[in-house]
Amino acid sequence: MSHSDLPASLYTAKQTRALDQTAIASGVPGFKLMQRAGHAAFDRLRQRWPDVRKLTLLCGGGNNGGDGFVVAVLAQRLGMQVQLLCVGGDDFAARLSGEALQAWEWLQAESVAWQLYHGQTFTGELIIDGLLGTGISGEVRDPFRTAIKQINRAGLPVVALDIPSGLCSDTGAVLGVAVRADMTVTFIGVKRGLLTHEGPAFTGELLFDGLRVSDDVYESVDVAGFITGADDLSHLLPPRNKTTHKGDCGHVLVIGGDTGMGGAAIMAAQAAGRCGAGLVTVATRAEHLSALLSRYPEAMAVGVRSGSELEPFIERADVLVVGPGLGKNAWGEQLLMQALSADKPLVLDADALNLLTLRREFGQRNGERWVITPHPGEAARLLGCSVAGLQADRFAAVVELQAAFGGVALLKGPGSLSFDGDALHLNPTGNPGMASGGMGDVLSGVIGALIAQGLSAADATRLGAWLHGAAADRSAALYGSRGMQATDLLAQLRLLVNGL
Repeated sequence: MSHSDLPASLYTAKQTRALDQTAIASGVPGFKLMQRAGHAAFDRLRQRWPDVRKLTLLCGGGNNGGDGFVVAVLAQRLGMQVQLLCVGGDDFAARLSGEALQAWEWLQAESVAWQLYHGQTFTGELIIDGLLGTGISGEVRDPFRTAIKQINRAGLPVVALDIPSGLCSDTGAVLGVAVRADMTVTFIGVKRGLLTHEGPAFTGELLFDGLRVSDDVYESVDVAGFITGADDLSHLLPPRNKTTHKGDCGHVLVIGGDTGMGGAAIMAAQAAGRCGAGLVTVATRAEHLSALLSRYPEAMAVGVRSGSELEPFIERADVLVVGPGLGKNAWGEQLLMQALSADKPLVLDADALNLLTLRREFGQRNGERWVITPHPGEAARLLGCSVAGLQADRFAAVVELQAAFGGVALLKGPGSLSFDGDALHLNPTGNPGMASGGMGDVLSGVIGALIAQGLSAADATRLGAWLHGAAADRSAALYGSRGMQATDLLAQLRLLVNGL
């Protein structure tokens, strides 16, 4: 999914309505905003599909449909063939109100033909989805359900107005059925559900238009969170001083790699080095040392048999990355207990999180200084709920994780979310190629390296997630997403942290 040129702020449906109402109260008529929305969507579809001459529009009776009426008028004025199908029953026109009614009256004055939807064959080369907006609650019902299914079967490009119909704008959950759009043009505020959970699979290319709403309007309405972007990279990782030495760049200790799982610790260590850590030490099983030094000779490698052997290496480190390949046996448990007893920042991943689930008392140690990085399965185990229940509202889940375990919580997955008890950040980067082993190990090393270089845990987590996904996006652009391996990201990470 493309997500270029999005503003940093995220909004719920309620907050977006507040933006709309505040803009109207400031003196911008609601119908003028609707006209601007229709113009914005029409301009974007013409830019992407300049040769299209026939449009099919499916419109409901709310403001989403009103935006569609505006598009229909603009298309007819340009000489396009317009098929306007109105969904909502025989009394469709009688139930219109507000700005949607104004748009309808304008459409009538322009003599745009329309029909009530009864499953007609689509005659357009492109479909405009103006069925349902952000106000939907509960599962989609007929006739909208039937119309959405027909849109998805049509095999035509689809442009969604504001949000794909049937997608929850607050959570990214599909409400029974949702339009699969090729492009979504969202207005006034970026709805947070577009970018996480199932949202990316249904949104397509995501474009934003603020409808020329003033900054004063935005300043008067609270936000639901923030999108991490490339600007954050240059702000949080400025160029190094010419006199910088390795001691200035931090020392990362990676703890993990039980028998048969040494590669996880190696990948985390390599990622830490490629993201700028001055020194990297790996504490692992002794049998993995030769492989580690062959793969990553720059690392310092130590074989440890127990938690007590780990203590001197912890003292020398600035940040501990615990969990890649750690295992859930006595060896891993001892190493985790030793790490948790130290007064050091920690990044906990993989089996460190599984051990937290098995030994709940571990979660009471050092929680304010750690970053936890669960995927949905691990997060569900930590919270004692189902994965489906957790995914139904990822925003609530990451807040609950942070409340339960402290520090910074990163809930991985499409549209990864991080929360530090204050601000919530969403990561828009990444692609399906990341569905392969070792990706989480690389991410933990990235975050560890950023903390070692002086970033706060919150900033290191959100920037680390962005870098991780951006590296995967660059790799996919070069070689495709299928077959991507975690180590493919290492070269791209080095380029990214240098702003290249």
